[in-house]
Amino acid sequence: MTLSEIWIYPVKSLGGISLREAHTEERGLQDDRRWMVVDEENVFVTQRVLNKMALIGVEIQDAGLRIFHRHHEGDEVLVPREPVTGELLHVKVWDDIAEAVTVTREADEWLTRQLGKKVRLVVMPESTERKADPRYAQYGENVSFADGFPYHLISQASLDDLNARLADPVTMRRFRPNLVVTGADPYAEDAWTYISIGDVRFQRVKPCARCVLTTIDPQTAEKGTEPLKTLATYRRMDKKVIFGQDFVLSNPGLIRIGDPVTLS
Repeated sequence: MTLSEIWIYPVKSLGGISLREAHTEERGLQDDRRWMVVDEENVFVTQRVLNKMALIGVEIQDAGLRIFHRHHEGDEVLVPREPVTGELLHVKVWDDIAEAVTVTREADEWLTRQLGKKVRLVVMPESTERKADPRYAQYGENVSFADGFPYHLISQASLDDLNARLADPVTMRRFRPNLVVTGADPYAEDAWTYISIGDVRFQRVKPCARCVLTTIDPQTAEKGTEPLKTLATYRRMDKKVIFGQDFVLSNPGLIRIGDPVTLS
């Protein structure tokens, strides 16, 4: 088995970035979901409510982020890595309350215009602690603004099996994984406990329950019923639709495309 794809999503629910290599950290891959969009009540905002977030891309630059509309060339905003406004907020992510810092007024105004809703962009400082669910992550691991856990993994064979059941195949982008593995059997990741990617070890903590976000086309932001409808016919567990697995990190390091993936 080999690592075939690495993805990060610097701003939660905006576009992903495919990488050749990445540094692993306790709360996720470096720069993964460290920024987030919040509403006027400081509650996180995602594609589940605002589909058009799917059309906003992100590029990492030395000084920070370039956030842009993928269908409107030149419509973009540059976001410095070091916050300018720097207002401390307590933001809500699902049931968690975490400390975050506002970044720039320009980013807030640009995102508000794009989304048609008053929002702000915040970043998670290194001092913030947001604990993963202790029912599954047993060592007090921190997580970024990701939904629940630092790492999400899917095997390519699992997607291939799903696509064989769909009239219109979907890409891996629908599921927003961090790690994609080739060379495994479909859904083999369901049974993994510990894996190594190169010299970096991970522990599986739970299956990933899928939501309506998977039904939003990342190219058009249009919402349908698939692939959730088909997944529900054969991947339903405990009244949830399962696809992919969540992991926590055992030791930090550097991972690269092509690294061997082994079970331990």
